[in-house]
Amino acid sequence: MSTKLTTPDLSEPADRKAKRAALIVATLSAFLGPFMSSSVNVALPSIGREFAMGVVLLGWVNSAFLLSAATFSIPFGRLGDIYGRKKVFMTGVFTFTISSVMIALAPSALIIIIFRVFQGVGASMIFATGMAILISVFPVGERGKVLGITVAAVYLGLSSGPFFGGIITQHLGWRYIFWMNLPLGILLLSVIFLMLKGEWAEAKGMKFDLAGSLILGVSLLSVMYGFSKLPSFFAGGLIALGLIGLTIFIFYESRTEAPVLDIDLFRHNMVFAFSSLAALINYSATFGVSFLLSLYLQKIRDLSPQEAGLILVSQPIVQAIFSPIAGRLSDRIEPRTVASLGMTVTLIGLILLTFINAEITITYIIGCLMFLGFGFALFSSPNTNAIMSSVERRFYGVASAMVGTARQVGMMLSMGIVMMIMALLLGQADIVPENQALFVRSIRIAFIVFAIMCFGGIFASLARGKMNRGGGDVVGSGDPTTR
Repeated sequence: MSTKLTTPDLSEPADRKAKRAALIVATLSAFLGPFMSSSVNVALPSIGREFAMGVVLLGWVNSAFLLSAATFSIPFGRLGDIYGRKKVFMTGVFTFTISSVMIALAPSALIIIIFRVFQGVGASMIFATGMAILISVFPVGERGKVLGITVAAVYLGLSSGPFFGGIITQHLGWRYIFWMNLPLGILLLSVIFLMLKGEWAEAKGMKFDLAGSLILGVSLLSVMYGFSKLPSFFAGGLIALGLIGLTIFIFYESRTEAPVLDIDLFRHNMVFAFSSLAALINYSATFGVSFLLSLYLQKIRDLSPQEAGLILVSQPIVQAIFSPIAGRLSDRIEPRTVASLGMTVTLIGLILLTFINAEITITYIIGCLMFLGFGFALFSSPNTNAIMSSVERRFYGVASAMVGTARQVGMMLSMGIVMMIMALLLGQADIVPENQALFVRSIRIAFIVFAIMCFGGIFASLARGKMNRGGGDVVGSGDPTTR
C-alpha cells in the first residue's frame, strides 16, 4: 500500500512560517489540557456545592475526562495518520471548545459529566495529533528543542492552573474556567487556518481498524476504571478483564492487515517499546506524589490550601525551566543518556521522600520536590524525542497517541496504588489526629513502592538502545520495519 507523503512542497519562508505555526499550535494545546485539569480540581468544591454532588459523583467530573481521553487517543492518532493530522486536530479543538461551552452552561451535574466525556474525546484528538504535527514539520536536529518547549508548556499549565483557577472561581465563579476555553479554542483554530498550510497523512489510503480500536478502547477503559476503584474484588475483576482484552487485542493486531497499533513497533523497535514503557513507569511513579504531599501538608502540617499549593508549585516550575534545556541536550546527546539520568534523579528524589515524618522541615520537602522536578524535566523531553523519532512518518500519529496514553494510564495506575495503600492501612476513615501516624506510614510505603518502580524504569530507559543518527528520521536500531 502506498504511503505517499501529502505534506506540501514549501519554500524556505513558508517552511519557517509552518514551523512557527506548528510550534504555537503545539505549545498552546500542550498548555490547555493540564491547565484545564489542574484548575478544575480547584473548582470541584464549588461545583459540588451548586449541584449538591457527593464525593463519588464529584469524582466522575475528573474521571470521565481522564477515561475518555485515554480510551480514544490511539484510534484518533491512527485516524490522523490516515485522513490527516490537521483535520483530526482541528476537530479535536472544536469538540473541546464546544464541550467547554456546554459545561459552562450546564444546568445539572449529569450534563457536566456527559460533556466532560466529550471534552476528553476532543482532548484525545488534540493530544494524539498535536505533537505529531510538530514532528512532521521540524527536522531531526531541532525536535528535542521544540519538544522541550511544549513539555515546558505542560508544566506551566499544571503550575498556573490552581493559581488562576482559584482566582477565577473565587471572583467570577467556576463556570468561567470553562468559558476561558472559548477564546483559546478560537485562537488555536485561527492560527491553523491562517498560518499552518498543508496536511500530513503519510498513511493515506490505508484502512482504519475499527474492530481493533473497539477492543483496545474497552480494554483500556476496563483497566483504568479498575485501578480507580482499588482495592476491591470488583476492581480486580475489571483489571483482569481489561488485561485479557489487551491480550486479545495483541493477538488480533498481529494478524490484521491494517492494525490501529502495529505490534511490530514493540516487537522489533527497541527504542519505541522501551521508551514507551519508561514513560508509563515514570508517570506511574510520580503522579501520586503531589496528591500525597497535598494531604500531608494540609492534614499533618495544618497548612491552608493556598500555602500547600505554593509549596507544591515548586516542582512544576523547575520542570518548566529545565525541560527546554533537556530537549536541546537530546538533540546533541544520546536521548537515552539524558532520559536515564533524569529517571535516576527522580529515583533519588523519591528515596529522599521515604524519610518523611510529621516533624520534617518544609524546606526539606521543597528540596525533594525541586529534585523531582529536575529529574522529570531531564526525562520527559528526551524520552518523548526518542519515541517520536523512532518511527517512520506514517506512524507519527500513533506514536504521539502512545505518549498520551502512557501518561493517562500511568496517572490512573499511580492513583490506584495510592488508594489501595490508603484503604489497606486507613480503611474509609478520614485523616484525624488519632490515625495521623498510620497516614504518614502509608505515605512512606507509597513512596517506597514508587521508588522501586522508578528503579526498574532506569533499566527500561537504558534498555532502549542507541538511536540511529543517520539521515532522515531517527529510527530504532535493528528495526527493519521503520526504515
